[in-house]
Amino acid sequence: MGRAFEFRKERKFKRWAKMAVQFTRLGKEIVMAVKAGGGDPTTNSRLRTAVQNAKAVNMPKDRVEAAIKRATSRDEKDYEEIVYEGYAQHGVAILVETATDNLNRTVANVRSYFTKYGGTLGKTGSLDFIFSRKSVFTFDPGDRDLEELEFELIDAGLEDLFVEADEEGNDIAVLHTAYEDFGKMQKALEELGIETKSAKLERVAQSTTSVTEEQSVDVFKIIDRLEEDDDVQAVYHNMAE
Repeated sequence: MGRAFEFRKERKFKRWAKMAVQFTRLGKEIVMAVKAGGGDPTTNSRLRTAVQNAKAVNMPKDRVEAAIKRATSRDEKDYEEIVYEGYAQHGVAILVETATDNLNRTVANVRSYFTKYGGTLGKTGSLDFIFSRKSVFTFDPGDRDLEELEFELIDAGLEDLFVEADEEGNDIAVLHTAYEDFGKMQKALEELGIETKSAKLERVAQSTTSVTEEQSVDVFKIIDRLEEDDDVQAVYHNMAE
């Protein structure tokens, strides 16, 4: 069936294996949230969101509690959040969010991945015209009337609401609002009794780059390598699906 098919199959198995990496990243986000606003989720909205996202991917409760406890220790490292921007092969834009306790290590690693897989690392802000930062919420649509829900959420800053399939093929509702409206939308959803599966600040591509299936293999090589790095929190691209 060809190189592209085999590569997609390999990526699927890798995605299943990334659960432990995902837990590590969520644990780091919990630590940063506690250091920024304290260890009480009721008064620390960033921590409340991090815990919510951890629950959404079935992160064990004891790991969540351990991360909160660890963050209050004087010995726990401080993390610096840095964004890197560049291009993979075939003109696909790549934006990388990192959280690191060793800036020299992180920038050296990220640069090496771009170089090894035929990409180029650019300057900060070079992809501002491609990616915009959005608040993204997901939830189970059930039998809810989404058109009616749109009217109810307009005042909270709703920009877009649609349904797509998750990795298991189940319907998931996705809601976009402006970066600065995160807290307002989160409160509106809580008041409507909607339990979100995830609530994140993400980078959304405003334009896409089309590639062939064979070319996508080249692009996914750098995406996969970046996602395997312990300092990387998220990787975004504008490759057309």
